[in-house]
Amino acid sequence: MTTVARFEIKYLQYMDEKGRFISNDVPPAFARDLDSLKQLYRDMNLIRVMDQKAYALQRTGKMGTYPAATGQEAIGVGFGSAMTKEDVLVPYYRGQASMVQHGIRIEEVLLYWGGYEIGCDYQNAKQDFPIAVPIATQSLHACGVAKAIQMRGEKRCVFTEIGEGGTSQGDFYEAINVAGIWNLGVVFIINNNQWAISVPSKIQTNCETYAQKAIGAGIECIQVDGNDIVAVKAASEKAAEKARNGGGPTVIECISLRLCDHTTADDATRYRPEGELDDGWTKEPIIRLRKYLESKGTWGQEDEETMLKELAEQVQDAVDNYLNTPADPSEAMFDYLYAELPERTLAQRELAILRGSELTASKPRGAK
Repeated sequence: MTTVARFEIKYLQYMDEKGRFISNDVPPAFARDLDSLKQLYRDMNLIRVMDQKAYALQRTGKMGTYPAATGQEAIGVGFGSAMTKEDVLVPYYRGQASMVQHGIRIEEVLLYWGGYEIGCDYQNAKQDFPIAVPIATQSLHACGVAKAIQMRGEKRCVFTEIGEGGTSQGDFYEAINVAGIWNLGVVFIINNNQWAISVPSKIQTNCETYAQKAIGAGIECIQVDGNDIVAVKAASEKAAEKARNGGGPTVIECISLRLCDHTTADDATRYRPEGELDDGWTKEPIIRLRKYLESKGTWGQEDEETMLKELAEQVQDAVDNYLNTPADPSEAMFDYLYAELPERTLAQRELAILRGSELTASKPRGAK
């Protein structure tokens, strides 16, 4: 018997939970630029402030179900900051960090969760896809986009994100398989936040890592510390550059911990083991980077207070724009679903109008 192939999974971490660079590798250029790190710190805090505000909107009946990204901000901000304007984002439901990072406005994210029927016709990132709530379907959509880019001979990259639980879906396996066969320029980000709703990671797969699922598709893969934004951004930049230049796909598994409920409809205290949150809050990405900036004498309490005040105002402006957007009339559910309305739905549309669309059409979303 002979060995026909061997595989290994590499792990990347630059900064530990105490904010110290521990890797023997030379840090990437952006990590040696304190201004760049401060911007990443600000961007992660923006998402946390946004999530907190979104929870308040849902709890007061001004928005639907919402999935926060608390404790996972380094993942979305990290790979989102590795994207160029020409790249395409195919997000999943917990993708607000990468979406905002790629130019999608906060109010546009809120409008989606508020049931805005026009959908995700973004002002800036026109070719980015809508949020995908069905599990893993976005993986195949990303491959379709990447194939189109490949056929056009364009140097662009497609990023898509998925929770570790979603990698058990057939759509994910089909996507990485076709990405490998066709050498597509896709970067698959696995957000391993340890929980697929209430199912712990340890019983979701018999694999030692989620990254190694890529091996079966012949795709390069790596596991990174998802609480280390330097590692996430560095791995994403490398994968994106490879993808843009015809080098094919990459799977990046980011290890983190969900420090919040799965969504506003969940109660994680029912299944989360005692002490997990306490430990998780000592390793989360924002405090980690703040410790490093403080150790370099470039960040202090005054800086923190000024930043949080500015972010609160920025988010509130977006919330005001969201609340002041008139609610859709009832017939909008038909008008923005079909390019051409099928004849069988015409009577339904008329009935929707008759049953009171005029009661909501002129009211802003925050109105009683």
